[in-house]
Amino acid sequence: MSEKLLTVGKIVNTHGIRGEVKVMPYSDFADQRFASKSRLHIVPEKGSPVEVTVETSRFHKNMYIVKFKELHGINEVEKFKGALLKITADLQEELPENEYYFHEIIGCRVVTDEEPAEELGVISEILTPGANDVWVVKTPKGKQILLPAIPDVVLDVDKEAKLIRVHLMEGLL
Repeated sequence: MSEKLLTVGKIVNTHGIRGEVKVMPYSDFADQRFASKSRLHIVPEKGSPVEVTVETSRFHKNMYIVKFKELHGINEVEKFKGALLKITADLQEELPENEYYFHEIIGCRVVTDEEPAEELGVISEILTPGANDVWVVKTPKGKQILLPAIPDVVLDVDKEAKLIRVHLMEGLL
């Protein structure tokens, strides 16, 4: 499989004996991802991906209970506990201006808005503590800088060049 797959959820457990699974959604578009007739790939920790079609799904206690057309009974779904659910990149939703997918931000180089620009490092992960996301920048020396993803700090994101220009407010370093 050469096409790029993007994670939209994780199978955390089975549900009942009819082959339903509990899915922790990792997508802002979970209603669409787990809607009836949606095509997904189950990617187990070991083994090859399995393409499946959502037969039914319902939201229950912050998770989705999903039944796949191709899998019948608890014995067929048990082996997929812990597996990731992914979609092909062409199914990714278009986002409004100044909104980005995590995979578009992680790996970007970060530079300051000063002249000359100082390179701070590369974004290694994104934290979601509450009011706004926090981008973790790993410096060349191995330290971490936490940048709030707010308009006062993030000035420009160039997804194609994988470059982000930021303004360092007092106290951020």
